[in-house]
Amino acid sequence: MIRLLIVDDHPIVRHGLRAAFEAEPDIHVAGEATNGREGIDRAAALQVDVVLMDLRMPEMDGVTAITALRQSHPHIKTLVLTTFDGDSDVLPAIEAGATGYLLKDAPTDELLRAVRAAAAGEPVLSPSVVGRLMGQVRKPVKAALTDRELQVLALVAEGASNRQAAAKLFISEASIKTHLLHIYDKLDVRDRAAAVGEGYRRGLLS
Repeated sequence: MIRLLIVDDHPIVRHGLRAAFEAEPDIHVAGEATNGREGIDRAAALQVDVVLMDLRMPEMDGVTAITALRQSHPHIKTLVLTTFDGDSDVLPAIEAGATGYLLKDAPTDELLRAVRAAAAGEPVLSPSVVGRLMGQVRKPVKAALTDRELQVLALVAEGASNRQAAAKLFISEASIKTHLLHIYDKLDVRDRAAAVGEGYRRGLLS
């Protein structure tokens, strides 16, 4: 018997998912949770095998919860079920440790197969997600950040403005802006916040 936990902040979604699993003799919905933090607590308390996890929820998002679950209960498999399939959603979830990634428009049969596969430790990805991952693999490899760029990124992560960063590094604000443009290009992001987030994700910041 596969013990399943449904984590989603929408009651209607949770109700619909529970109804889809109730008729299955080998899957038991052990409980529900409304956000990532609650999901972590209930996954452990209910001793579930698979967590069906939404990504965008209040209090704690799905990626953060997946990361925490992988660290504290690595035997529990997480299957993402969401409406979002952009690079900023798919890649962090997979890297956090999700066993699978499905979209909410997936047919019920596909969802049932995915839960069984996840319980067995088999990866499950929707076709659009496979396309996203293939696209990332085929992207040209960007050059690594230089020491100066790493210094600028670290200062930005600390909340320094361009002027403050320039003063600390004894260079001009124009140089800071140029370094930031190079950082954005190499990390494939568009702004300071995204650069900092990507910096942490890649282990460039600690």
